[in-house]
Amino acid sequence: MNLRSFDPTNPNHISAIVAIWNAACGPDLAISPRFVEFNTRGATGSAQGGLLAVQHGEPVGCVIASALPHDPSVSPPETGWVDLIAVRPDARRQGIGGSLLGWAEEWLREQGCAQARLGGSLRPFVPGLPDELRNDGFFRPRGYTGRANGEFVWDVARDLSDYEPRRANCSPSFHFGDLRQFAPQVRPAQPGDQAALLEFFYCEFPNRWRFEFQEFLRRGGRISDWMILLTERGIDGFARLTFEDSIQPYERYYPYRLPRPWGQLGPIGVSAGLRGKGCGGQLLDAALVRLRDSGVKGCIIDWTGLLDFYAKFGFQPYRKYLMLIKHQL
Repeated sequence: MNLRSFDPTNPNHISAIVAIWNAACGPDLAISPRFVEFNTRGATGSAQGGLLAVQHGEPVGCVIASALPHDPSVSPPETGWVDLIAVRPDARRQGIGGSLLGWAEEWLREQGCAQARLGGSLRPFVPGLPDELRNDGFFRPRGYTGRANGEFVWDVARDLSDYEPRRANCSPSFHFGDLRQFAPQVRPAQPGDQAALLEFFYCEFPNRWRFEFQEFLRRGGRISDWMILLTERGIDGFARLTFEDSIQPYERYYPYRLPRPWGQLGPIGVSAGLRGKGCGGQLLDAALVRLRDSGVKGCIIDWTGLLDFYAKFGFQPYRKYLMLIKHQL
């Protein structure tokens, strides 16, 4: 077996990653070259490295790892990610996976990381280890354990064809001078809303969600993919939508068991002062109506632990992920 550095500018390397992953994970978790290219272009300030394992001239295994060493507002610099690791089924039990994981951990140590997380990176292939693969037995003996604040997260999904809007309004408790208090409104963001939306993120969600919005703008994403909640203070909430033609490849959500057209919602959040007043529900409802009215049927809300909340809107668990971390590299 030979180990070769992964070159994200090499189409053959991209194709090899796709072929290995799809062989290892199956059609329900299939990825495309566009998805791999998107995820290996690198987020601002991040470092990323990878290897291909080659046997008899054929790539049979791959690993990609990443770190964000100088932006603690987004992620602790001591935590890095194993973005992706896969070995073709016909090449397993030969030490290839162990060699690839060992290389990734050493690479993360060189970036200053003290611990490694499976999935959940800034350009995630998955939030964590897909439970359906049943391969945590490979990682646990190598020091990976469940996240302290919850070992599992879920994607939830539903068919929006028969979604009935709730049409409930939230009730903010603030009032400014003689300004007439009006019912909060939800609409798609429009050109010109970028600066106000960024200011909102810096005020309310200054960490990863702010970073992801800036990355979205940097990549030239369509601003109307964001829904905004407006009160008399201005923007007080947001929800990001992903359509099949959005800048982020839609297969990130692995929607293949759902009816098309596909759509996704999340993240979603409102200002701290509005929480618990029904504003999140109003925003979510309006976003789901927009997805439905845009023709979306199969809808996913990804990477969440709020199963009971989303169940009120008809969403059921769709995919389960193990959140595994190695605390000492």
